[in-house]
Amino acid sequence: MKEGPDIARIAALIGDPARANILTALMVGKALTATELAQEAGVTIQTASVHLSKLEEGGLISARKQGRHKYFTLGSPNVASLLEALMGLASDKGHLRTRTGPRNDALRAARICYNHLAGEAGIQIYDSLVERGHLENNEMGLQLTSNGHRFMSQFGLGIESISLLKAPLCRECLDWSERRSHLAGSLGRKLLDHMKGLGWLRVENGSRVITFSANGKAAFSKSFPVM
Repeated sequence: MKEGPDIARIAALIGDPARANILTALMVGKALTATELAQEAGVTIQTASVHLSKLEEGGLISARKQGRHKYFTLGSPNVASLLEALMGLASDKGHLRTRTGPRNDALRAARICYNHLAGEAGIQIYDSLVERGHLENNEMGLQLTSNGHRFMSQFGLGIESISLLKAPLCRECLDWSERRSHLAGSLGRKLLDHMKGLGWLRVENGSRVITFSANGKAAFSKSFPVM
């Protein structure tokens, strides 16, 4: 018997079209009900419940009950990273479920990836922080430098409180559309939340698309310039 991680089981869980649709729907970072996920998957609630049980057993999603409803989220940021990477591979190999169009362009420009900013805008944040010496890759992995700490403080983020969170402060996530790294981890999540709070951007209802306001786009470009 072969030993080691059972990638076949994970692949089989993701490989079912209905379960793939469920997982993709949860990439918005919101907790969704079985009814909502059944609609996303295009199956009955009963069938969705079977799929959800399998995904939960496999550790790909988590469930919590509140009141009369049970809500589902992705199991961890690692699951989101895996899905993003698979989307990139599928896109790179031409395996697209729909023809490209305006919605596809909007997803490529800016979208939510579980709990952080992805797409061209996400790449811009990562590249800007690296170019200005705020982020660096060393033997400890992706790290925020002392200059980066000062910048985040000036930007209105308290790094000390973020560092207390269980998730890594800085983490690279491979962007499916750009095939380059964008910023994940607790810092990536807090940056997205902060920009929402500033009114720079909003997540379109029922979509992963992120839309910048005119003022938000100008402020974003000023805060995260690239060469």
